[in-house]
Amino acid sequence: MKKYIPYYRVSTLKQGQSGLGLEAQRAAVHSFAAGGGQLGEEFVEVESGKKNQRPQLAAAMAEARRVGGTLLIAKLDRLSRNAGFIFALRDSGVDFVCCDMPDANTLTVGLFAVIAQHERETISKRTRDALQAKKARGAQLGTPANLTTEAVAKGREVRQQNARTHQANRQAARLASLLQAQGHTLQQIAGELNESGYRTRRGKQFFPMSVQRLLQRVAS
Repeated sequence: MKKYIPYYRVSTLKQGQSGLGLEAQRAAVHSFAAGGGQLGEEFVEVESGKKNQRPQLAAAMAEARRVGGTLLIAKLDRLSRNAGFIFALRDSGVDFVCCDMPDANTLTVGLFAVIAQHERETISKRTRDALQAKKARGAQLGTPANLTTEAVAKGREVRQQNARTHQANRQAARLASLLQAQGHTLQQIAGELNESGYRTRRGKQFFPMSVQRLLQRVAS
């Protein structure tokens, strides 16, 4: 039976203490291992995805080497959105597999890493540009002192809902791009997305035309 060493990463201490994000990763890992694997000691990292100093990851890799096991990650983007970091791990000699991309090869891991890093850099640049534009128009940045508690809570709820929807759509777009790079047709990509549980922004199943629109948004 194959031995897996689970590695989880959460971005904040609050997420780690509450189990938010961590429990979803554990569920994915346990479901994956149920197909014929044995889970070993798990390692949990509380760290920003922008930073590459990961003591728990280093410990997990050392444990995987010690037992001759494979590092198991719920999602590839839990490692890092830094392409160089993922390439370094790929070339370290430690076998690793991601629950969301179990059949990923060297090509797909590399493509995913580059896309993820580009996405992070693009979001960061757009945020900076938007803040600079608002400041240039004389807008006061920050939370107004007279904003009510109810308004703050409502805004947080809307942002969280948008983030969940947007995140799932980004993940679907990345997977579609990787499959397209491997030569899959639009029909095949739609089938893969639907089988993986992804849906369009309106909650519908993917069809070749909706996959094409998804890929066009990635390219734009």
